[in-house]
Amino acid sequence: MESLNFPSYSFRFKNRENKIYIFDVIRKKFVVLQPEEWVRQHVVHYLLNEKNYPISHINVEKQLLVNNLKKRYDVVVFNPDGDILLLVECKAPKINISQDVFDQIARYNLQLNAKYLMVTNGQNHYYCKMNTKEEMYSFLKTIPHYTP
Repeated sequence: MESLNFPSYSFRFKNRENKIYIFDVIRKKFVVLQPEEWVRQHVVHYLLNEKNYPISHINVEKQLLVNNLKKRYDVVVFNPDGDILLLVECKAPKINISQDVFDQIARYNLQLNAKYLMVTNGQNHYYCKMNTKEEMYSFLKTIPHYTP
């Protein structure tokens, strides 16, 4: 896999049936290593190691309903009260971050009401703070560190 625009992290890999798997510390299992999964695992380690979010507050690849369609979000971070603090959309490194990607995360956020959004393809990262009253968002340089 190609190097990404994240700090370097230690990952566990295994090879089975001619496929490479990476260990997901959130799901506590090995998952097939695809380009988007490579980005997702870097995001998880970034949230844990750089932003100090507790592992118990992070959820990965869960289903949600958007306009009666089953979708899956990549990563969410919960507040201690159970509200969603951060919603992350991961794309493979070869996928350009376009308006379509922001539209996708915005649709997901109509259901989830996250305070912050992050969109990344592993090379380019975009961070937003939501203003639900005015139905808009503002771009940030980064997302905040965890504060209990």
